[in-house]
Amino acid sequence: MTLLIYDNIYLEHDTGIGHPENARRIENTIKYLESDNFLAHVTIEKPRAALPEEIGFIHPKTYISTIQQIADSGGGWLDGDTAVSGHSYNVALYSAGAALTAIDLIMKGEAKNAFCLVRPPGHHATPDRGMGFCLFNNVAIAARYLQKNYQQKRILIIDWDVHHGNGTQDAFYVDPTVMYFSMHRYPFYPGTGAEDETGEGNGKGFNINIPLSMDTHPQKYIELFSGVIEGSVNRFAPEFIILSSGFDAYKKDPIGGLNLETEHFYTLTEIVVEAAEKHCGGKLLSCLEGGYHLSGLPLCIEAHLKGLLKINS
Repeated sequence: MTLLIYDNIYLEHDTGIGHPENARRIENTIKYLESDNFLAHVTIEKPRAALPEEIGFIHPKTYISTIQQIADSGGGWLDGDTAVSGHSYNVALYSAGAALTAIDLIMKGEAKNAFCLVRPPGHHATPDRGMGFCLFNNVAIAARYLQKNYQQKRILIIDWDVHHGNGTQDAFYVDPTVMYFSMHRYPFYPGTGAEDETGEGNGKGFNINIPLSMDTHPQKYIELFSGVIEGSVNRFAPEFIILSSGFDAYKKDPIGGLNLETEHFYTLTEIVVEAAEKHCGGKLLSCLEGGYHLSGLPLCIEAHLKGLLKINS
């Protein structure tokens, strides 16, 4: 069984007119999945809100309080890209909480995998700074939740968003219990993600970056991706896999683009599902990050869900 974690609360995070990370991304996806009856294939679950102390697994209290205060005052901006509206703090708690909801259900054996259709995204949020449209780092919080509540010793985070997940990298850069593997366009926002950024101290070798030029052919992308899965990931043997599933590597994405078509997200998902089945009984959590082509994003997400469900694309 595949879970779809979703709630209309995600539409309440208001980024303003013309912002690429807007509620229509989610609205269009739900409408599209409803229009072709695809939702009949998944089990829809509503998320709970993450507790502030769970957000605190990654972010210090001072940062959490700052986001809450900005929201309570009616909103503002963390930087030129990252908006906080009056509802954003509460919505962000539910965005992080979706992953925790999914983990609990997966660990109880009620599903093998889940996709969290959430916003705001998270992978650019460092422990003490929100940026790149992100407030709280959803997947990083999920990894620590797995460790603290389910004693998972080896967690793999895969990030195929077109932008490097600098926040996730920062959270685990010295930690050998969480392997971070990112495929991303480079040089590109946020400027991190060079191949030689491999971790420090005990975390050396557990941070894997595959920087790609904008003209990378999809087949080359898939070959490089498979190579890391067959090499470093197999040696790491994760007990749980978390996926930062951004879809802005889609060919037509207005602020990313790495030439991938919708069917390539099906192929990538197949590879990850196979790794999850090999190492951790299929336990796989996927969280939406980027993806800004308003008609293409629903198609990419559908392909991803088909891969999670093992429905032929």
